[in-house]
Parts: sequence; structure tokens; C-alpha cells
Amino acid sequence: MSSERARGAAITGIGVIAPNGLHADAYWKSVREGLGALDRITREGCEDMPLRVGGEVRGFDPAGLIEERFLVQTDRFTHFGMAAAALALDEAGLGRGDPAEPYSIGVVTAAGSGGGEFGQRELQKLWGQGSKFVGPYQSIAWFYAASTGQISIWSGFKGPCGVVASDEAGGLDAIAHAARTVRRGTGAMVVGSAEAPLAPYSMVCQLGYPELSTAEDPDRAYLPFTNRARGFAPAEGGAMLVVEDETRARERGTDIRAVVAGHSATFTGASRWEESREGLARAIKGALDEAGCAPEEIDVVFADAMGVPEADRAEALAIADALGAHGSRVPVTAPKTGTGRAYCAAPVLDVVSAVFAMENGLVPPTPNVFDICHDLDLVMSRARPAELRTALVLSRGLMGSNAALVVRRGGDSAR
Repeated sequence: MSSERARGAAITGIGVIAPNGLHADAYWKSVREGLGALDRITREGCEDMPLRVGGEVRGFDPAGLIEERFLVQTDRFTHFGMAAAALALDEAGLGRGDPAEPYSIGVVTAAGSGGGEFGQRELQKLWGQGSKFVGPYQSIAWFYAASTGQISIWSGFKGPCGVVASDEAGGLDAIAHAARTVRRGTGAMVVGSAEAPLAPYSMVCQLGYPELSTAEDPDRAYLPFTNRARGFAPAEGGAMLVVEDETRARERGTDIRAVVAGHSATFTGASRWEESREGLARAIKGALDEAGCAPEEIDVVFADAMGVPEADRAEALAIADALGAHGSRVPVTAPKTGTGRAYCAAPVLDVVSAVFAMENGLVPPTPNVFDICHDLDLVMSRARPAELRTALVLSRGLMGSNAALVVRRGGDSAR
């Protein structure tokens, strides 16, 4: 472990395709201002679904970033991932197509829903027209690993690759996997998640989740930590990061946006929200231990914010259990209430928000939430100025995973 810690894992590139912004800077502006992007779902075939409100990515044209030959063989979730990866690589200054060191760069993504829209379209052809009308890419476009494979092929990266097929917490697990891969000697990893769960087939699959909000008013659909909590609103989109060996990044003269300092994960079972209290607290303590970080060093918490009363209570208590008295004083925020939970991509977007928050000295607000019923210092209404050097990002999944990630501001890794 000591040799791995000696190799810092720096975030040097960020790419975002989200309901509230098609670029990292646009995303942060919306998050900083507390602007909501939840709205009535307008995707074809979804008009009569019980699920009315979600975070749709609108105005997205993947053709501007991705060649046609890749678009025709991939699903919408991979389009998001590839576009976000291109933006992250551009910011990090890493070449694509013919990289100088192809074996020194790898890719890992997290996926919870897969390519449901592509799969639905091809299955409709199968049953409506016959097997001769089904394209060969049906065999790969739906697959959870499709984004990892397509990003690595498209970019010419031949380093270690993988996929975390998991629930929401898998987004943080993928970042931790990338950071550890870098610490073990790989030069850089492209890592993140993008989801596209708003096609009719994918939405039908989600309707079995009791945690899903079926509210019709976008401003009331997702209200965690309140007496009006009634579940979460889903979202599509996501983010990709470049996580790079810190020394290598400095030698390249690349800006270090942040450093991945610590991670831990536990499992407490599907929808066992009371039990998630202990599991999440243990994950927080494990992440702090790996980061060598005391509880009082945490300057901001990006909450999981399930929006289910039992789950919200468990999270608030887990923060108190892990951080002690500091848990009631540290600023807590949940920007995702303005965009919805993009499953595995939700905590990755929270990491992006944490990086921008530390850089700008602002804790972003929790949109649509104005009063809470838990002992948390939840930031509401408007962004709060603060000296932010270390952020804690939390995530739990519907299937029972819990994860915590500690991220430090660029230049503060030795703290």
C-alpha cells in the first residue's frame, strides 16, 4: 500500500454530458446556481408511463464528437460516454486515435442499465419484421461493457480495461479501480459512467423499484431529507474523468484538478435502508483511513440523497456515526436533486461537482429543498462560500452497495 500511495492518482481531465449541461463548465454553472433540469419526460413511447418526471439530456448531437461508424453500432449510453471521454481527454491533453503510449492508458466504466434503447429497437425489428432485419451490433450495443470497449478502440488505448456492472455505487468503485490501477504503474485511466435509462424498455424495468418517484410536478419529484420525500427521479447522461499518475501529469505540465485520496465499499442488501446506516458508516471510515484523513478534515459532503425517508435517515445517521460531532457541522449538499439520479453516473457527476466546488470555494445548493427533518447542515437555496480542500462523496445502490470516496483539491495531496 505504501508504494501505491507514493504514486498519486490525479484528476487531469473532466468531460460531462448531463441534463443541465453538455460540457463541464456549463454543468458547473447550473450546479453552482442551483438550476434544476428535472422536467416531464418527452421520449417517444414514454408518454403513458407512470414515471412522469426525469432528467433528460436535450440538444445532444453526438455526431459532432463521434464518427458515424461508431454511432451506428452503439447505444445512447455509449454515445454519452464517448462524447464525455473526448471532452475529458481534450482537457487533459492526451491524444486520441494514435496515442504515443497506447499501452500506458486504460479505460474503466460503470454501468447499471446497459443499452436498453438499442436493444428495444432491435427486438422490435425481430418480432415485427423478422430476424433478417436485426443488425449484428445488437450482440454488443446493449452490453454493460460496450462503453469501455468502444472508448478504448476509438481512442487506440491498449492499457488495462474493465467494467463495473453494478448499482449506483459502482460509479465510485470504478474511480477507485482506476486510481489503484494508476498507483500500480499504469500512466492514465479514462474512467466514469454514463447511463440512458429513459427509453420505454428501460423505464418499464425501473417501475419495480419502490424507491422511484412517480410525482408529476418536477419541483416536488425529488426531495431528499424532507418530510415530503417520495423517492428519486431518474436521469440520463454522465461524466468521464482522466485519472493520471500525479508525477507524470506534473512532468507533462498538465493542471491537476484534484487527487483521488481514499475509497471504501460495503454491501448491506437490496432496499435494506436501515442496515445501510452501518454499511455506509463503515465505507466512510474505510475511505478516511485509506486517505489518511481525520473526520474533521472533511470540508464538504456530497450526499447520496436517495429521497426515501428510511434511506435518508440512515444516511444522516451514518454521517454522524462516521464523522462524530463534525457530522452535524460539515456542509452537506446534493446537487443531483436538480438533475435526477443517473444511476452509476450519479456519483461520478458528484465527484465533478466536488472538484469544481473545491476549485471555486463554493458549496453548491440542493435544488428544490428548502427545509429538512434531519440533523444535517444541508446547503439550500444558494451556494455557500467556504474554504474547501477535502470532499467526501457518498453513494448507495438500490441493490445494496455502499461506497465513499475522498477527493482532495489539486495541490493539496500531501496534506
